[in-house]
Amino acid sequence: MSPDWYAWHDDYDRPGSALARRLTEVRRHLRDALDQAPPGPLRAVSLCAGQGRDLIPVLATHPRRDDVTARMVELDARNAEIAAAAATSAGLRGVQVVVDDAARTDVYADLVPADLVLVCGVFGNISDADVRATVRHCASLCATGGRVLWTRHRRAPDLVPAICDWFAEEEFTPVAVISPADRVGVGVHRFLGEPRPLPAGERMFEFVDRG
Repeated sequence: MSPDWYAWHDDYDRPGSALARRLTEVRRHLRDALDQAPPGPLRAVSLCAGQGRDLIPVLATHPRRDDVTARMVELDARNAEIAAAAATSAGLRGVQVVVDDAARTDVYADLVPADLVLVCGVFGNISDADVRATVRHCASLCATGGRVLWTRHRRAPDLVPAICDWFAEEEFTPVAVISPADRVGVGVHRFLGEPRPLPAGERMFEFVDRG
């Protein structure tokens, strides 16, 4: 049975939970990425953005907030509604929340390559082959010098070392790969290559039924 992705967010509100600690680390690296980004307009895309609890609070208080045009893609309309309301409340005019399938390349076509690509909460819910395919697509989603933030559990068999190897094969270099909470990993990779054209009409991944 597939999880209720609306109720899934409840763990963020439980102090000390693995998800809450993961969120703290993701937000820290988002702030670092914005702090270190070059002057001028910035683009961001968030795959399976949920309620936007990572990007929106960081942008709301960051000096670069008005430089950022972001597209947050979320299939669950309940979560997307919360994310959109949070962006509006924070006055983030450059943040667009789209109710759509985040696996579709076409959803990002007019906003990539981006300076910031969020793939949080994705790699633990798809097959290893789809993780590899999504990493390969990151070389189309990400601008030269841009960063991909991603998460993956560290349960056995631990795929994080392989994910790091796959990013290296696509001309990414690690900025940080850590485990802020038990069995939870957060990774940041910077793209050193030239962005490839984003293939039209492709699916990057399929969520796996955990039932």
